[in-house]
Amino acid sequence: MVLDAAPEVLTMGRIGVDIYPLQIGVSLREVTSFGKYLGGSPSNVAVAAARYGRRSAVITRTGADPFGEYLHDALHGFGVDDRFVTAVPGLNTPVTFCEIFPPDDFPLYFYREPTAPDLEIRPDELDLDAIRAADVFWVTGTGLSREPSRTATLAALRARDRRGITVFDLDYRPMFWASREDARHWYSEALPYATVAVGNLDECDTAVGVREPRAAAEALRAAGIQLAVVKQGPAGVLALDADGAVEVPPAPVEVVNGLGAGDAFGGALCHGLLAGWDLERVIRFCNAAGAIVAGRLACADAMPTADEVEAKLQEAIRA
Repeated sequence: MVLDAAPEVLTMGRIGVDIYPLQIGVSLREVTSFGKYLGGSPSNVAVAAARYGRRSAVITRTGADPFGEYLHDALHGFGVDDRFVTAVPGLNTPVTFCEIFPPDDFPLYFYREPTAPDLEIRPDELDLDAIRAADVFWVTGTGLSREPSRTATLAALRARDRRGITVFDLDYRPMFWASREDARHWYSEALPYATVAVGNLDECDTAVGVREPRAAAEALRAAGIQLAVVKQGPAGVLALDADGAVEVPPAPVEVVNGLGAGDAFGGALCHGLLAGWDLERVIRFCNAAGAIVAGRLACADAMPTADEVEAKLQEAIRA
């Protein structure tokens, strides 16, 4: 799909194929059947935003292989613009396997060697006009983990120069980094160019060296972030902006697979901020979207519509 107008939501970073077992509570050693899905956090965020009718696009790269072609097909099917998705000859499209042990154990196994195509995004290939024009521009911490993606991500942020809504998804994956300290150094380079930061307590620790939720949010604000969103797991979400703090409990759900919940939260965050809702409504909507996806097997395929999220919010009120 190619959109006539500039994207409302433009994300940049990982894409791949998620291979999820169709047997829940079973080790990969024993699984006999799998489902194939589009994956990669920023790509899932673009899908989630598209579910709400937002014009979405993603900047990423795939392998020049059938899995890469599948990802283009999947993006088309979800209504996400793939004009900024290119192939890298000689590299395979990444695949990621998971195990599903509800409610809170979902081991991931990344196959991204010798490197992933989405880490081969190069600065000279970026459409900086599109990056500047998007209403929301979303980057991730993983994009900073390796060159040339690191330089490209920072170049995109500098070109964007805090226009509109610029989101830094802290997205700390230890297996992609030499150390937390290395990640913290590069996160500190990115934070001044973002207006929104979102992450869990461990990711906040990586970004600003603080794990206590309110202190972490304040440290992110001190680094130049206008809106800090701190996910606290069962304790809910803390959001802090210039008008003060909002704390919202999680929406109840019987968890099937928690891996896509954060990406659903991200797409809902883009939608709510673009809609101009008050902060508490935004975060409640995000929590409900995340809960819906946590109750489903897949990630991208599981992203809810606005009507489904509103129904979940009403269900939470009745409960």
